[in-house]
Amino acid sequence: MPANLPPQYFEEEKALRAAKTPAEKIEVLERMLAVIPHHKGTDKLIAQIRRRIAKLKVEAQKKRGGSRHKDVYTLRREGAGQVAMVGLPNTGKSTLLAHLTHATPEIADYPCTTRIPLPGMMRFENVQVQLIDTPPLQDEMTEAGLFHLFRQADAWLLVLDLLDEPVLQVALIEEELARHKLYLSSPDDASQGRDKGEQPAGRVSKPTLLVGNKLDLPGAVAEYERLLQEYGARFPAVAISAQAGTGLDALRQAVYRLLGVIRVYTKSPGKKPNFAEPVILKAGSTVADLAASIHTEFLARLKFARIWGEGRFDGQKVARDHPLREGDIVEMHV
Repeated sequence: MPANLPPQYFEEEKALRAAKTPAEKIEVLERMLAVIPHHKGTDKLIAQIRRRIAKLKVEAQKKRGGSRHKDVYTLRREGAGQVAMVGLPNTGKSTLLAHLTHATPEIADYPCTTRIPLPGMMRFENVQVQLIDTPPLQDEMTEAGLFHLFRQADAWLLVLDLLDEPVLQVALIEEELARHKLYLSSPDDASQGRDKGEQPAGRVSKPTLLVGNKLDLPGAVAEYERLLQEYGARFPAVAISAQAGTGLDALRQAVYRLLGVIRVYTKSPGKKPNFAEPVILKAGSTVADLAASIHTEFLARLKFARIWGEGRFDGQKVARDHPLREGDIVEMHV
């Protein structure tokens, strides 16, 4: 056994022995990977765990059989980012997905109509964001694969029923996620580097937006104000009515901000920029990061760039390490 393994690793080993389904074992193994220090003494162990995860995923797919081999809880990321919708039963997540995207989820008045994750693409101005409607959290009834999906997403929307004690809903969701070492974080923490995805002890934090739904119904405004009093200092929040379509434009903008990304436009010398297809980069990215996103060879050949944007001189010459801002236009020279 490699030296210097933290105590949390051995705690996860106990959890692995107690895990029963392939999905539960995969989740524990992923947490084990997160706590293992990376050095030569752990390379072999890390490789063994990764092989075991791969084997378990094949096993899980075989159990589904035939055309169901696809892991429904592993969804390919598309657009500017992947945002999972998290909530308790009957909060209106499916209705919200239907209004924000072209997806067609099953919608009914009874709870738990969503049985498997369903993605849809939400347009905000000239970018697309992937939203995922998910089965509701239900304590022990929740499949382990759902927490794998939450772990892989870029951010979370907590969809809350404003008529059913939304403050308590947040507390219950936090408690259930914490059981799987998943934690809500402020987008400001992520942008300033205080939360960086995988953290010690297998902890994963994701930027979170509170979405108070059913604003059009009597009593909802007062409950939303209570929600802000309790959690407004920790998380951004938006009040909406998915059914009536109220507040959806503000929600789209808030989701985009939640991702912590910027839009940058490129142009060739003497030509106009293409504003229809921005390059999406993490906030704080540089000219070099932009070049690398196009091609590694392009980055190697890059000499300098010229930049246009708010608060800049038009065509200002900048170096490779120059930080970029939302809406910048960049002309790269090789």
